[in-house]
Amino acid sequence: MNEILVVFWSGTGNTEDMALAISEGIKNAGFAAVVKNVSEISPEEVNKYNCIVFGCPSMGDEVLEEDEFEPFFAVVEGLIEGKKIALFGSYGWGDGQWMKDWQDRVTRSGAQLFSEGLIINESPDEEGLEKCRIFGGGFVTF
Repeated sequence: MNEILVVFWSGTGNTEDMALAISEGIKNAGFAAVVKNVSEISPEEVNKYNCIVFGCPSMGDEVLEEDEFEPFFAVVEGLIEGKKIALFGSYGWGDGQWMKDWQDRVTRSGAQLFSEGLIINESPDEEGLEKCRIFGGGFVTF
């Protein structure tokens, strides 16, 4: 596990802030983190990594972002069997059902899911960013 891919979609910047803090945690643990917005990477490129952290906020009725991230993840979902996966995202309402559903999808795909997904309400404050760093550092030992 030399390079860990962090792929995210962010509409307001909250999930991007989380992605960057998670990558800091990965780097602080001595590993390389490759951070990409979902628009910057293809599913085929994602398939080259064995350890992947995906980030997407809750949208609408607690679903993944539907125009860009969901179609991307629907393809990637068929490629992650046996890979180590972590999930994160921000939300503004609800109880995190989008994350529970997303975790189920990853598990059904045959991937190894790290912990519960990390969710932060709205914009991450310094305490939230520290949770992200710890999450990233923890993933490298998974």
